Amino acid sequence: GIRERYNVELLDHLCDFHMARAPTDDLVKRIASLRREIERMGEVNLTALEEHAELSEKFEFLDRQRDDLEASLEKLRKAIAKIDATSKERFQETFRIVNEKFQQVFPRLFGGGKAQLVLVRDESRPDAEPGVDIVAQPPGKKMQNVNLMSGGEKALTAVSLIFAIFLVKPTPFCLLDEVDAPLDEANVGRYNEMVREMSKTSQFILITHNKRTMEIADNLYGVTMEEPGVSKTVNVRLSRDEKAEMEQAQGAA
Repeated sequence: GIRERYNVELLDHLCDFHMARAPTDDLVKRIASLRREIERMGEVNLTALEEHAELSEKFEFLDRQRDDLEASLEKLRKAIAKIDATSKERFQETFRIVNEKFQQVFPRLFGGGKAQLVLVRDESRPDAEPGVDIVAQPPGKKMQNVNLMSGGEKALTAVSLIFAIFLVKPTPFCLLDEVDAPLDEANVGRYNEMVREMSKTSQFILITHNKRTMEIADNLYGVTMEEPGVSKTVNVRLSRDEKAEMEQAQGAA
């Protein structure tokens, strides 16, 4: 193109130019530096622009996803904090009401004394959830932990707590299995009176061998073994008059 357009040889002029202007030391160093940089750059990636556009689009997508996740996590943290605060508030309120009922039921079943529920915290673990402990004082005894009480006193204290919870939020059914077994006669009478009173709001199913407890039941289901290894269920429904007659017969006997 140069030869045809200007009628000159480009190579001759290049040689003349370089002969006229010899490169300086600084220029030589600059050329060497640029060559090293070119070598470090390696081969030219002709698809770099397309790859950059594709990766930029992917980065923007992932960046939006990250923002959505961070926003969701923040909402979740706020929901957990709200649930935690509401749970603590409801627990404190329920604990207070149950404790009040427990302090009322305990002396009724024991014929005196006093008891209360207390929250216990582990000093070595200040962030741990507190536990619930029972401190009771049966009639004629000093205040003590429930673990130091006798078997009968523990059973009656547990029944007091169960009845206190039922008085706060009664359920349709309540199953008591041999609860009266460790109780003496006086405590059995007070226990039966409480069951009869609470049976107005809940249906009680009592498994017992105590005659006095059987007397307060509206239906009796007995299990007999007329033949060895063969159990049989017997259902008896007693009216108030029939119960009175049975009690009189037992008293006469």
